[in-house]
Amino acid sequence: MTLKEDWSAATYLRFEDERTRPSADLLARVPLTSASLVLDLGCGPGNSTELLARRFPQADAIGVDTSPDMLAAARKRLPGARFVEADLATWTPERPADVIFANAVLQWLPDHETLLPRLMGLLAARGALAIQMPDNLDEPSHRAMREEALDPRWRERLAGAAAARTTLPSLEAYYDMLRPHAAQVDVWRTTYAHPLDGAEAIAGWLKATGLRPFLDPLDDGEREAFVAAYVERTRRLYPARSDGKVLLRFPRLFMVATRA
Repeated sequence: MTLKEDWSAATYLRFEDERTRPSADLLARVPLTSASLVLDLGCGPGNSTELLARRFPQADAIGVDTSPDMLAAARKRLPGARFVEADLATWTPERPADVIFANAVLQWLPDHETLLPRLMGLLAARGALAIQMPDNLDEPSHRAMREEALDPRWRERLAGAAAARTTLPSLEAYYDMLRPHAAQVDVWRTTYAHPLDGAEAIAGWLKATGLRPFLDPLDDGEREAFVAAYVERTRRLYPARSDGKVLLRFPRLFMVATRA
């Protein structure tokens, strides 16, 4: 993943409760009762690392991310953990891990047919690989990004923006990728419905994640114009509910694979 600007921990944490909920749901399905080393790949500001540290208090916890701003926030949040700035596609721990946790990060990396077996190979015996990825590219929120990117004002510069994220295969395909390397594979899909304060809040959520490949190639004025146009598109797609909120549908894929 190559993005022009660093990830913003403050922007990301505006919706901390909503972003942490899938991490908690994923961790609840990890079958281990103890661990000596847990890895949090794409740890962001440390909210998922904190969940791992609470679940496995005796374990060494290492968070890995490419963003200095995210890592600074994570170190402040969890001074007892270790955080490493590294490329997830190539970074290797010093010893096999009992838990490898990858929450909302692998959708930014290509070639999952190679990546997932590699991660399974970094596990200790009976270790668990736990993955959650947004599966929302077909949702109105993301179709609106691609449609707005066709505007002549920025069409040429945003021609490759949609390709920044990997199009996820089916649950069946992920099961088949993992099963030859695992004693047990658990795959499932959950759709969350987040009540938000209108189209502006949807844009505020996605400016920290999905909108970034569309905003990074633009200058400051163009970014402001793109977001304003995006808000108008999403306002038509997400009508207010009875309480004035809009519901942001957010499908996510989950998988837990346990090594023999």
